[in-house]
Amino acid sequence: MADVQIIGAGVAGLTVATELVARGTDVRLIDRASSPGAHACSWWAGGMLAPYCERESAEEPVLVHGLEAVDWWDKNAGGVTRNGSLVVALDRDQSDLRRFARRTSGFAEVDAELIGELEPDLAGRFRTGLFFKDEAHLSPRDALTALRDNLAAKGVAIETDPQDTATTIDCRGLAARDVIPDLRGVKGEMLIISCPDVTLSRPVRLLHPRIPLYIVPRGDGVYMLGATMIESSQRTRITARSMLEMLSAAYALHPAFGEAEILEIGVDARPAFADNLPRIRRQGNTVYANGLYRHGFLLAPALAAQVAEHVLTGATPEFFDADHR
Repeated sequence: MADVQIIGAGVAGLTVATELVARGTDVRLIDRASSPGAHACSWWAGGMLAPYCERESAEEPVLVHGLEAVDWWDKNAGGVTRNGSLVVALDRDQSDLRRFARRTSGFAEVDAELIGELEPDLAGRFRTGLFFKDEAHLSPRDALTALRDNLAAKGVAIETDPQDTATTIDCRGLAARDVIPDLRGVKGEMLIISCPDVTLSRPVRLLHPRIPLYIVPRGDGVYMLGATMIESSQRTRITARSMLEMLSAAYALHPAFGEAEILEIGVDARPAFADNLPRIRRQGNTVYANGLYRHGFLLAPALAAQVAEHVLTGATPEFFDADHR
């Protein structure tokens, strides 16, 4: 019998399994599917390892723990691109750029010339911007698959049937609302587009009063375009407004995106608590690790390390929710 059983093989479950196996723990990993895929909201993530940018609207732990995430993913999954990230705004939205700068750190202000050096296809399109040189990005699907493959190489394959174990770690995301009633869904919508006429080497955020756009290069002229944050648990259908506004924002970034082909439409609901920070809760022999919100790839390594320490040593981690034992 395994020491620990993990339910859910999205970004939370896979990172928890990776941390426990690294500590010599015998683990069983359970999921309804035998491989990472579209059934998990982490499949549709942007993959931006951008803690400084996220601090604009997130609590401090997102910055503190997010800064550690880049090295964690590089070590455990590979495929991390360390080109930083660029934030720009149209002339009419310069006040949004100034507000973004006030709420963040770790950036250098760049003018039109420097923007053109960083991203030649954006030359002459923006007067000012913010460059966060220490940020990075990855392909979420490749990263999740790499974690799965690394675990399989160590004898931990994804199984479909749970069994009795000494400890169970519930990483089911929004599906865990049956036992976590204060968990809510935040709908995210995204597009995968092909636009070979535009070349970007790093994530670019275009600030916009209604729907700030980020666009993340996936290589070979393919980009992830996203993403909305709608208070809804609806997980399957994109709204017309969201699609129109995302495509309009991409066109504002560069008109060539008007000729892009839509390869995929992704919709899912992220699990979140009231403050959009994760929680670790324990009820008997079951530990619940949940609430990564839109910060899955940024905060999952820290959440996983804290779960592992709690399970193996009884430590009370930062994300532990003592009021919901």
